[in-house]
Amino acid sequence: MQSQQQYEQKISLEFFPPRTEKGMEKLKTVIQELTPIQPEYMSVTYGAGGTTQSRTIDTVRYIQTETDNEAAPHLTCIGASEESVLELLDTYEAMGIKRIVALRGDLPSGMMDPGEFKYASDLIAFIRRERGDTFKLEVAAYPETHPQARNCNIGIKWFKHKVEQGADSAITQYFYNVDSYLYFIDNCERSGIDLPIVPGIMPITNYENLVRFSEGCGAEVPRWLKCRLESFEDDQESLLAFGEDVVTELSQRLLDAGAPGLHFYSMNQSKPVLNIVKQLTFKDR
Repeated sequence: MQSQQQYEQKISLEFFPPRTEKGMEKLKTVIQELTPIQPEYMSVTYGAGGTTQSRTIDTVRYIQTETDNEAAPHLTCIGASEESVLELLDTYEAMGIKRIVALRGDLPSGMMDPGEFKYASDLIAFIRRERGDTFKLEVAAYPETHPQARNCNIGIKWFKHKVEQGADSAITQYFYNVDSYLYFIDNCERSGIDLPIVPGIMPITNYENLVRFSEGCGAEVPRWLKCRLESFEDDQESLLAFGEDVVTELSQRLLDAGAPGLHFYSMNQSKPVLNIVKQLTFKDR
């Protein structure tokens, strides 16, 4: 963990673009409630399809221009062209955006051709070639191995290639086993990878959604945790309290080990994140 202990421990947040005006108003309230924890940036996810992309831009614009927070838009390259990426980069640069989360993204159902970019590394290299150091580039990391990698060594090889193309720092897929992160960092250090790798943190608020989402993205929910969450059945209050305890302990262990901060997948909710953060001790905050 020596490579990670040199960095200041910071908080960052992730939101998804609301589909309705009512949802946007709710998110504005959530952003206001989370601003006091002083996040380094607030990222906004980016999906395939014109409507979702438009709402991403609107959400990014609100955070960047109407709040005191820094916005970091996700930019996925599957199905994109160089021209469309350049257009987005122009839009974000004009807004004053300084950070982008550069991702491959998922191939939409029915789409056979990924477009001009097959991998996130292609997107990173393109942004660096066209915009130099205009943007800080965040990339994804997978402590439990990328779901499409045959083994850990291949996963590390892919990750290192992204770093070599110009990544500044990384955000991990969420996990509930501290050892998976520690082992991943050890592998990165042995491979000569040296950049901040911030653990992704997913608060537990709904058992069914957590399992479904985890199956889709390759994150492991440990058997003991599944069994305990299942035992609460319809007792939502107890599930929330237990989930908060689990994620708070996970987060503190990561900070104590020297992780360079925490990236919260907020699911557009403020209370779970606030409840966890207020119980944590950071070395630099």
